[in-house]
Amino acid sequence: MQMTRRMRLPEAKAYVADKLGVSPADLSDPVTMSEVRRERGLGTIPTEDTATVNDALAIEAKINIARVLEVPVRSAERLRELTGG
Repeated sequence: MQMTRRMRLPEAKAYVADKLGVSPADLSDPVTMSEVRRERGLGTIPTEDTATVNDALAIEAKINIARVLEVPVRSAERLRELTGG
């Protein structure tokens, strides 16, 4: 958000927290964020928890992040261009 929208850090945190439906303080809580990532298909951090079969991984997680945060993610855009999706 800092780079794509030129937001200062507090403003960027507030934006992301609002899009995810959590408080800015929750962004630093690994347990809360693990649940949020899993619920929204935003991927998991393998060192933090073990991914399950239904979890979004790799490009699927990037596409979901781009959708939820309404930001461009070049690899996700490129995949859409290549697949016509």
